[in-house]
Amino acid sequence: MTDLTYLPGGTAIEAVGLGVRHGRARVLSDCSFRVPTGRVCALVGPNGAGKSTLLSAVAGLRRPHSGSLEVLGGPAGGSDARPRVAYLAQEKPLYPQFTIADTLRMGRELNPGRWDQAAAERLVREGNLSPHARVGALSGGQRTRVALALAFGKRPELLLLDEPMGDLDPLVRHEMTAALMTEAAENATTIVLASHVLSELDGVCDYLLLLGDGRIRLAGEVEDLIGAHRVVVGRHEEPGTPRAFALHTVVSSRTTGRQLTAVLRPEGPIAGDWEMSEPTLEDLLLAHLRAPGVPPLLTPSAEPRSGRAAA
Repeated sequence: MTDLTYLPGGTAIEAVGLGVRHGRARVLSDCSFRVPTGRVCALVGPNGAGKSTLLSAVAGLRRPHSGSLEVLGGPAGGSDARPRVAYLAQEKPLYPQFTIADTLRMGRELNPGRWDQAAAERLVREGNLSPHARVGALSGGQRTRVALALAFGKRPELLLLDEPMGDLDPLVRHEMTAALMTEAAENATTIVLASHVLSELDGVCDYLLLLGDGRIRLAGEVEDLIGAHRVVVGRHEEPGTPRAFALHTVVSSRTTGRQLTAVLRPEGPIAGDWEMSEPTLEDLLLAHLRAPGVPPLLTPSAEPRSGRAAA
């Protein structure tokens, strides 16, 4: 089983017992996790899991009803964190009557001392967009590019993106993903990317938060979370799961004819004649999404430091 080695470093986001309500409904409940700085973190979960709520809370737009939430070393939404965080919501709010040039000028005036006009203009220029075009006349994908330019131009230390590329065609989505990776590499930007396109996260994100029913299900380095699981394939003719799996956490299991395929979180050697391999990121996520009752797993770097200190 993979050694989940703790990686030291700064903290971008830390939640301890976080709870957030929407009206009377509890959306997030007892969420505790940590995202180190400099990571590209995938935020994954089914519809209604609380992904957008979590991002808006990190951005300081929602107040926790319980627990604590720190961003870049201070309270979420505090005067120290706010200028260092950029948040792009699903609806990508922009002023339709503004031109693209007006929009970037607004970004410059709202972010004195941090604004990178060249980076924002480059992203617009690469989309063959005229700075004189009005935002309201742009297609959905073009508005997304302008919104990303606004976020990139802020030069944030923490960039929060809520399903940012759903309205982009595959080629532009690939270009925007490459831009994100460049941003993370060149500026040590921490990026949290909420997405439901599981196949596109592999190779892009090195950190993972999986939400389910308002709680953290998986958190930590993608490599370590994958290494903590095995895909097990072999002949099985008896009903139910094999007795050899009793000592391990069975995430998912299906039988086709006489062949069983299971995703396990081993607690030691797996007895029996089985073919074993590591799951892909998509395999891992799908298995956990289909099994909401499986105990959560956090790698050591994802455990809140304040929570460990308190313990």
